[in-house]
Amino acid sequence: MKITVKFFTVLREITGKKEEKLELSNSITVNALLDHLSRKYGRQFTDYVYDTSGKPRGYLQFLVNGKSITTLQGFKTRLKEEDKVAIIPPVGGG
Repeated sequence: MKITVKFFTVLREITGKKEEKLELSNSITVNALLDHLSRKYGRQFTDYVYDTSGKPRGYLQFLVNGKSITTLQGFKTRLKEEDKVAIIPPVGGG
């Protein structure tokens, strides 16, 4: 199964990539994808994405094909072939 993960700002610096195409052996959830990326990119990625209790940080948005996972099945959302996942940091402004 192929999926694309898009990285922005700090995660782009951590991974050194704007996006990454992953080839996975089977369907996974958004949560399992984050675990996979944490193992691949190490402590810096993990510290940015997860809080001290091990939960994804509330200020990050996770989109699957442009839809927030909060409107889907949250971190249990199953990814399918050719899905695009974006990890969006908070947007400043004013």
